[in-house]
Amino acid sequence: GWTNDPWVTAQWHHVQDNDIDLDSDSAWAISTGGTNPLGHQPVVAIIEGFDPDHPELEDNVAVNAEDIPNNLIDDDENGYVDDHLGWNPWTMTDVVSQDDHGTAVAGMAGAASGNAFQGAGVAPDAGLMRIDIGPLTEAEVIAAYAYARDRRKRFNDSQGTSGAFVVATNASWGIDYANPEDHPLWCAVYDSLLEVGIL
Repeated sequence: GWTNDPWVTAQWHHVQDNDIDLDSDSAWAISTGGTNPLGHQPVVAIIEGFDPDHPELEDNVAVNAEDIPNNLIDDDENGYVDDHLGWNPWTMTDVVSQDDHGTAVAGMAGAASGNAFQGAGVAPDAGLMRIDIGPLTEAEVIAAYAYARDRRKRFNDSQGTSGAFVVATNASWGIDYANPEDHPLWCAVYDSLLEVGIL
């Protein structure tokens, strides 16, 4: 399938004549990231923060419906108080950045399609989880990824009745010229994500 979004032809990663692309049109003919046969919506954790009110993203924001917002209680007993709209390990709240760069990144992953507006995400019907990072320290990086992992592990352990079906994370940041040997804990986090089914 294709889409009527006017900017989609300028999004080089979808389709190119030289075929150095994702062939999104072919992928969309199979799935756009909507619910699977069991009724679970795949979720991409955007570890940066994005504007949840952006018209291309607002319908895809993954919220934790098990947690009542702003009541200072961990309603779902998942270890995170008031994580209704995502998680910020720096402030220990769900107040997440609305960073312009993160919003663009979230749009590449899951902007709505077929609405004749702007562009389209690779998985336009996937949920988008908001996770902030605060300062770029190894501790905050690990805490941010841990939130996505904990939500997916809870999903796995409950056979899909709780948590979130997080299938991938995205982090459009890092440390230039870093050596993995200098960050063994950070690197080990990626293995822990894979163990629960997160790319």
